[in-house]
Amino acid sequence: MIMDKFVRSMLKIFHIELSKKHEDLFIQIFKFAIVGGIATVIDFVFLYIFREFCHFPILVSNTLSFCISVIYNYIASVKWVFDVNKEKDAKKQFIIFIVFSVIGLLLNDLIMWISVDFLSIYYLLAKIIATSIVMIFNFVTRKMFLE
Repeated sequence: MIMDKFVRSMLKIFHIELSKKHEDLFIQIFKFAIVGGIATVIDFVFLYIFREFCHFPILVSNTLSFCISVIYNYIASVKWVFDVNKEKDAKKQFIIFIVFSVIGLLLNDLIMWISVDFLSIYYLLAKIIATSIVMIFNFVTRKMFLE
């Protein structure tokens, strides 16, 4: 609620008028960006730790860090971002979330593999590219299947 009020007041300050539906979507995207930003920090920190300190291969490091960030992302998304349909089976929603997270992971790993191994892009820069693309995929699929 505090975040909703904050965003609505910012829209007023900048004289941006939106319909209730678009205002709610804007707030949701803002919350998704905050949760995603925190998940991204978690992902990058663990990627760096696994790669630089544990000396795991890049794809192993990426997969582990991605999985850790997905756990946080699921909890935060369900509790704060998406208006989860309470009439739907919670187990089924979790399974759907995991399925799309695995698809996101595969997409993330594919982008990392191509970027690092074929395009010789530094792994942390490749991670920024991969995260940006998967973030869009995550919002769309979670919006469609969690609500």
